[in-house]
Amino acid sequence: MSVRELVILGTASQVPTRHRNHNGYLLRWDGEGILFDPGEGTQRQMLRAGVAAHDLNRICVTHFHGDHSLGLAGVIQRINLDRVPHPVTAHYPESGRRFFDRLRYATAYRETVGITESPVSEDGVLATTPAYTLETHQLSHPVESYGYRLTEPDGRRMLPDRLAAHGIKGPDVGRIQREGTVDGVSLDDVSEVRRGQRFAFIMDTRLCAGVQVLAEGCDLLAIESTFLDEDEQLAVDHGHLTAGQAARVAQEAGVRHLVLTHFSQRYTEPEEFERQARAAGFEGELTVAHDLLRVPVPKRR
Repeated sequence: MSVRELVILGTASQVPTRHRNHNGYLLRWDGEGILFDPGEGTQRQMLRAGVAAHDLNRICVTHFHGDHSLGLAGVIQRINLDRVPHPVTAHYPESGRRFFDRLRYATAYRETVGITESPVSEDGVLATTPAYTLETHQLSHPVESYGYRLTEPDGRRMLPDRLAAHGIKGPDVGRIQREGTVDGVSLDDVSEVRRGQRFAFIMDTRLCAGVQVLAEGCDLLAIESTFLDEDEQLAVDHGHLTAGQAARVAQEAGVRHLVLTHFSQRYTEPEEFERQARAAGFEGELTVAHDLLRVPVPKRR
């Protein structure tokens, strides 16, 4: 049975707190796992969440501030210790290659798994598989930062009433799906497009064009909301979003499920993030993230 969910390993910005670990997010997408922004302590959070090194197929780093990348050393060494049998690809800003190299080889260990490095230097598609297309867009932060978006290919939904009306049944159902037509009846006559699911991951950034492009039409959007709206000037100064800004982006983009995360240590009441997001007009499903939470990707419409 396929699983599509976001496992939240940590939700703190800048420094961990007693209740929030540094960042870390695992997207389970059918048989693959994509680890986003492994901050310090991610390896232990993986253990607590039941996530194994064998679950990882890709690592995506938005930028090289410590709360988004200091866990790389431990995660990469664990991949090698456990002798993960499949390829693991790492995406990160090309401008931070020296940081990735330092973290990858921070200490001595036996390298048993080849990590394929695929650094990012511009907007565009990073990978295309039968299950998804992974793309990236630049964000606005004091250091170069990229967000990530995963899009499932569109499929087809067969319509029983139309199949019956055209007399398509039994083996002919499979045949029309494979060949596109049976006895003059086309696939379009008996089915409709089933829109592929979409997920986006947006961390440290001000409002910018990249945020809008990444969020557009997402079924599930994980986005930073470091500050509350009363501290908007701090958000602008330090390259972050407020809860209200993130919610307005999601509402305008038609996001179905919004996950707010990456909270400043100055706030202790998560309910206020939800209140401000609703006040900003977001009407979809809303989650204020906490460590070790699992958020399923919404079912297809």
